[in-house]
Amino acid sequence: MVKYSTFKKNLKLGIERGDDNNLAFLTHYLQNHKNGVSQHYKEPAIKYYSELNEQSNFVSEPAIQQLLPLDFDVPFPSPSKVDFTFIDLFAGIGGFRIPMQQLNGKCVFTSEFNYYAQISYELNFGEVPFGDITKMDLNIVPEHDVLVAGFPCQPFSISGKMRGFEDTRGTLIYSVFQIIEKRNPKVILLENVKHLVHHDNGNTLKVIIQHLEELGYIISWKVLNASDFGIPQNRERIIIIGSKKTKFDFAKIETQPKPTLKSFLEKDVEFEYLNEEYTLLNNYKIQESGLIFVGYRNKKIRGAGVRPGTEHLSRVHKQPNRIYSSEGIHPALPSQESSGRFWIYDEGKVRKLTINECYRLMGFPDDFIKIYNTSELYKQIGNSVCIPMIQEVAKQIKKQLL
Repeated sequence: MVKYSTFKKNLKLGIERGDDNNLAFLTHYLQNHKNGVSQHYKEPAIKYYSELNEQSNFVSEPAIQQLLPLDFDVPFPSPSKVDFTFIDLFAGIGGFRIPMQQLNGKCVFTSEFNYYAQISYELNFGEVPFGDITKMDLNIVPEHDVLVAGFPCQPFSISGKMRGFEDTRGTLIYSVFQIIEKRNPKVILLENVKHLVHHDNGNTLKVIIQHLEELGYIISWKVLNASDFGIPQNRERIIIIGSKKTKFDFAKIETQPKPTLKSFLEKDVEFEYLNEEYTLLNNYKIQESGLIFVGYRNKKIRGAGVRPGTEHLSRVHKQPNRIYSSEGIHPALPSQESSGRFWIYDEGKVRKLTINECYRLMGFPDDFIKIYNTSELYKQIGNSVCIPMIQEVAKQIKKQLL
């Protein structure tokens, strides 16, 4: 049996910008050769493989079927036992895929626009995501049991018109609706920022729910926090679940006590310590969220509208200036900061989180392969989802709805 890494090396496979989905077709075909899904990818995959084969000395015969099955020697191969199928839209670096595969879910289609995220995804799963979903022939998307999507919530005005599908044209979620309408999955699982609940006075969420109901789904939603699932991060996200069968019961989701950030930190590695003036507070308290704001960098803070004597309360400091204790939890990791994360106070010193610590705060296993670009790594993890939270949600989806 040929290893996937050997296959890549001999054919000199590598993701390039503007690849026109060639590698997506090829890797999706290789991943799905045992099921009928492969027919969606077969013709362009074999054509591309034949072109590559002419430029290599790997085999003299371009019949790709002779090489199957490949041994996908990647950290997170598809499960050998398959209980359900799913597609991974706006896939990022695979925060949905890892827990879904752990529950014996087989991914049959992935899509992710970002070039660096595509590289990370391929390194860990042996599959290159398709690119821009808005420019794709959606007929290549196969039938599936569960659709998962951490769709971007770019601003779009609904203005209370409540026209369902029509109101979402020109937005990325419109493509999600098109796939749902075409393939009619049993279950849909959508994730987004907590602010979606309030966007445009709640009308955005109402229109999304309205259209899903028009497509025949029974909808339920709830804002969940990563800190309730064994992760020391105050990360609130809305989870929307639709089913053709019955209403999903969020009350059955099992939560865990909040752990401390300290229990997730690395030991005996090189840290980036704060080498500028900062102030530690004499009196601080654990916030209801579990955050412990203990100090701040001595940067200019907001003064307008601040009452005398309250200048150093956490609300007047922008997040990059705040210092949090490792005895509490960490604020939500953002995607906007490409040079690092917030400052923590640990072992009597102030330092930044390491890359590995950031990935742990999303529940990613330590054997997850990380690309070389540090700034992209920070963006990728800030854009991802909390794996333990998604796993618990998916566990209940499988139990209640499949």
